[in-house]
Amino acid sequence: MSREAYQIPTSQGNAPGAGTNLSRTFDTDGATMNYICGDCGYKFALRRSDTIRCKECGCRILYKERTKRMVQFEAR
Repeated sequence: MSREAYQIPTSQGNAPGAGTNLSRTFDTDGATMNYICGDCGYKFALRRSDTIRCKECGCRILYKERTKRMVQFEAR
């Protein structure tokens, strides 16, 4: 089939999967990320909807916690 003859599929009422929403929905409150306070060093988890502020001292400088997974790059 040539590029010019290709037709974009459209949803039809009797086709399987018709009427389904293809957009992805993400749980915005479920995922947490671990942070370290830049002032007091307190480690804690924040969700996407939380304010960017240390829960211990109120500092607004936070660093992401380094991953425990080994990361290795090949240099030439």
